[in-house]
Amino acid sequence: MFGDGYHEWVAQLKERVRGAQLRAALALNSQLVMLYWSIGRDILARQREHGWGAQVIDRLSADLRAEFPDVRSFSPRNLRYMRAFAEAWPDEAIVKQVVSLLPWGHNVRVLQMRPDAAERRWYVEQAIAHGWSRNVLVHHIDSDLYHRQGKALTNFHQTLPSPQSDLASQLLKDPYNFDFLTLAEEAQERDLESALLVHLRDFLLEFGGGFAFVGSQYHLEVGGDDFYIDLLFYHLQLRCFVIVDLKLGKFQPEFAGKMNFYLSAVDDLLRHPSDQPSIGLILCRTKNGVVAEYALRDMRKPVGVATYRLGKALPDALQAALPSVEYLQTELQLPDDDDNES
Repeated sequence: MFGDGYHEWVAQLKERVRGAQLRAALALNSQLVMLYWSIGRDILARQREHGWGAQVIDRLSADLRAEFPDVRSFSPRNLRYMRAFAEAWPDEAIVKQVVSLLPWGHNVRVLQMRPDAAERRWYVEQAIAHGWSRNVLVHHIDSDLYHRQGKALTNFHQTLPSPQSDLASQLLKDPYNFDFLTLAEEAQERDLESALLVHLRDFLLEFGGGFAFVGSQYHLEVGGDDFYIDLLFYHLQLRCFVIVDLKLGKFQPEFAGKMNFYLSAVDDLLRHPSDQPSIGLILCRTKNGVVAEYALRDMRKPVGVATYRLGKALPDALQAALPSVEYLQTELQLPDDDDNES
């Protein structure tokens, strides 16, 4: 019915509408956060000037809720958060330019969990930059990401150009938190790899944003011989392959030589001309920092060494004392799996 270009025009209009809706939602959120900050600031000021105690918050909550019965934000608890929020962020410019870009629920979580000003700001900035959901934000705070980020031992500043070296260094952490895994004492490195693949979503969450999973036991043929990389990723921001070599034990200097070989092979066989040099990460259960530093010092390939921590398995004696599934089904009268089939 309409001429050429109509569908493309409609598609463009839809994108413009979606963009306007997003900007409106962000603007509304920013205005709400600034409102809550200003209310908290006023509570603080009047308590200081007039000596009002904590009871003023209950009175203020009752008055505001009577005037705005459909607004749920004026509970005594939320007003106390507003007061604490204004006290934690006294600089209005920082609140307006940075903190107000984060939803109120996120801000409350940061306020609850991190009293240190530098940590608070770091988590706020990272959540904005990476679009963390509230649950992801809480996970990273719980796992103390602030103190682990950028702590892996690397030779990046000697082997990568700036600013790629700085960005790559900040992407790696130490230790990595694999508390979603428990491994038996007799586990092999392939068991660790398999467990990480089963929990790939948690693994990628811990690794951080921008990592795209390429494969496990990734096959390379070099000089007619077969080699297999434990885990291969591509980082979208760094524009390079990232090789991960998993070790169950303590770091050994020879691990660096093996990683150097893998990096050379990947750069020759997989790297696109527009890609940046590939990066290697050796993940070990423990490491001697001095030994690792010596192993990386004169290498020409960019390599990092970090440790990881696993979830703690229950001791055998405690596991033996736990009731069996059959016992629990009998005691709680739970149906067997077969009873759930229709």
